[in-house]
Amino acid sequence: MKKLIAILILISAVSNAQNTIKGTIQPALESDWVILYKIEGAQQVFVQNTSIKKDTVTVDGKQRIVSNFQFLLPEKAATGTYRTTYNIEGTGYVDFIYNKENVSFNFNPNNPFETLSFSESKENIEYLRYQIAIFEAQRQLDSIQVLGLKNVDAALSLAYKEAYDKVNRIQEKFTKRTKGTYIAPFIKASSINNSPAIFSSPENYRANLTSSFFDAVDFSDKTLLNSPFLFSKISDYIFYLNTSDDKKTQQNLYKESLKNVFAKVTNTAFKKEVVEFLITQFESLKNIEIVDELFNHYYSTLPISLQDAKFKSQKLALLSLEVGRIAPDFSWEENGKTIKLSDLNEAKNYILVFWSTACSHCLKAIPKLDKYLKGKPDISVIAYSLEKTDFKWKKMKQDLPNWHHVLGLNKWKNKIVTTYAINSTPDFFILDADKKIIARPYELKDLKEVVDQF
Repeated sequence: MKKLIAILILISAVSNAQNTIKGTIQPALESDWVILYKIEGAQQVFVQNTSIKKDTVTVDGKQRIVSNFQFLLPEKAATGTYRTTYNIEGTGYVDFIYNKENVSFNFNPNNPFETLSFSESKENIEYLRYQIAIFEAQRQLDSIQVLGLKNVDAALSLAYKEAYDKVNRIQEKFTKRTKGTYIAPFIKASSINNSPAIFSSPENYRANLTSSFFDAVDFSDKTLLNSPFLFSKISDYIFYLNTSDDKKTQQNLYKESLKNVFAKVTNTAFKKEVVEFLITQFESLKNIEIVDELFNHYYSTLPISLQDAKFKSQKLALLSLEVGRIAPDFSWEENGKTIKLSDLNEAKNYILVFWSTACSHCLKAIPKLDKYLKGKPDISVIAYSLEKTDFKWKKMKQDLPNWHHVLGLNKWKNKIVTTYAINSTPDFFILDADKKIIARPYELKDLKEVVDQF
């Protein structure tokens, strides 16, 4: 009996030492799994996964199928921001705060951010209440400000003052109510330094937004550093607040916003995370100028021990073939001489084409390209042929006497072929006199459209 009681006490103790994370998804998902991550800055750290169970519930007198899932977190689980992911693509996730308490929430998987609600977890319930209240109050204030910019003669000062006071009251209320809690730094850092008086000038309004954007943010706060909050704030500042339709102006705004962000970031380890995060963002936008800016002005200033040579080489390699980059150099033998791509100086523009005598599409496109370029002496062609042997290539190149011909043995495993990331033929690169890539036409007709503009 004593042993049985001891076992029951042990089971009870283990159970009490765990906290549950429960989610209800309505309408039900087709998927049968959910993954739990802990968010550490810009990184997702896998915690565990679980299966989804479907149940039938009655809502407004009608039976509906919902999906339920549950995670058990041990007592030693770290406090912080966690993410449940139910869809690999798109916005298939929900973030929540875990602070040694049970968490239960409901959401619609098609619109998780606007439908999320918590039924258990005091801090998550309070934080969500704050976000809803402050968002609505700020939206009302911003709408009055926009009306004021559209019509400077409108009598909006009183309405603006009332909306301004409401925002401040909400901010002060939640700041006081959450003092000493885990969510307190998030609420404090979310505060917006609105102007007490309505602006009549768009320039002054924008200047105030940008200059005060980070006023409430403590970039040294450990709670913020270990959450996605700062990355979200930085993204909003760079990609949504500093925008222009003019390309040159936009690039300058990016550079200025980067300067302002890194003036705030003093923690070197966090600075590395931010730089790598932004490099990845601008890489996805194919903005090689800003990627270079980030590497040259910010990544290179990090302590050597923090710089990741592999990360840098991988990112630069991904962009090495983008328009605006100098084409990777290579050499070949021609008439007993060694010739380098970078040394060619006979034309204003060059067409580098990767092709193969084993490619039926190439055998049609290459003669057409040769015919099209007749009478265009300012364009020179470098034909890089992917071959197993040189037999057919030797015969084919005799029909194209005015081109530079390069034999690429080993086909897809050829070093230059892999450097240029060639996975199909023909593949075209149009270069300027300095061998800078100015276009990457997909087909011959696309190439003609570019060349016709010369």
